Amino acid sequence: MFNARKTIAVLALAGTFLAGAAAAQEPLKIGYLTTFSGPIGPLGQDMYDGFMLGVEQAGGKLGGVPVEILKNDDQFKPEVATQLAQKLIEKDKVSIITGVAGSNVMMAVQRPIAEKQVFLVGANAGPSELAGTGCSPYRFISSWQNDSWAEAAGKYATDKGYKRMLLVASNYQAGKDAINGFKRFYKGTIVDEIYPGVTQPDFSAELTQIAAAKPDAVFAFVPSGGVNFIRQYQQAGLLKTLPLLTVGMADGLTLPALKDSAIGLQSVHFWGPDVDNPVSKQFVEAFEKKYGRIPSNFAAQGYDSALLLDAAIGRVKGNVADKKAFMAALKQGSTKSVRGQLRFDNNNFPINDWYAFEVAKDARGRVSLKTVATPLKDYQDSYHQQCAMH
Repeated sequence: MFNARKTIAVLALAGTFLAGAAAAQEPLKIGYLTTFSGPIGPLGQDMYDGFMLGVEQAGGKLGGVPVEILKNDDQFKPEVATQLAQKLIEKDKVSIITGVAGSNVMMAVQRPIAEKQVFLVGANAGPSELAGTGCSPYRFISSWQNDSWAEAAGKYATDKGYKRMLLVASNYQAGKDAINGFKRFYKGTIVDEIYPGVTQPDFSAELTQIAAAKPDAVFAFVPSGGVNFIRQYQQAGLLKTLPLLTVGMADGLTLPALKDSAIGLQSVHFWGPDVDNPVSKQFVEAFEKKYGRIPSNFAAQGYDSALLLDAAIGRVKGNVADKKAFMAALKQGSTKSVRGQLRFDNNNFPINDWYAFEVAKDARGRVSLKTVATPLKDYQDSYHQQCAMH
């Protein structure tokens, strides 16, 4: 009888232990919300591919904890994104949402997510409102603040000695932000500003206007029509005589289509595939091996968001329910990053170096980006002082 009781007690204890072990291995649910369909779809897919590469390299875990990634397509529509965020929080019970390609989507979802005390790790969109007065302790941006690349381009244009610039940007908020960012750092004369339609496919009228204005160089941000704009600019013979400086138009997503027509084009970003640090190099190699293409900056941002979550979840040993501790763990950033190290400013936006690139052939003869300058180092965005967090 004693032995039977002892056996039952041991079995009960073993059962409790196994149940505890199973509970400890319960996957941490993370919502991945970005745009997978429509014209912006390739951008969202690259973000997701970069993120999933980070998860895969960590053995399907982040911070040593098994994770379940719930993939959702917001279709670039704020109302769809809001419904998906609600479902992720209330039905799926996620503690973390990451991704978010579009600023329109970010502005729609960020408040309801923060109100539920769910952590949002953005991997692309970085609107100025959220870097300034709208900053939140529940939101961390692992990419960059929207104005910064244009500000760095303005600084680079000044450094290059371009005295007279003509500016071109798509006629919507991000286009106007890019122009304002450029002008914030450019010290020369603006000869004209041109705002083509967001979905405009033909730029012959604008190119005639550019040629007639005879600037020293052109700054352009035409994201959805970028391939057509660059091709037509080159076909008009302007690329040989009139330097073209861009943001958001020359990267791993557009260069395979542009090929040699983009050679000589200048571009500004916080990261490119030749950035020289060990994490970036192994990321590029692993991404190319897995996906068969040169990663874009969007893929790099997605990868960095995985590295950030890996570091932060590890610091709290998987206990993301301790919100104060997890907040502090995210704030510490990550010593592993494609940018060398991911450091956050007071507004939970990163402090970045900004590079100028030229489109050129890489060592394997592929059209890619070659680093030529670093116009801004350890750059804090223009809005961080408006954020009340310290």
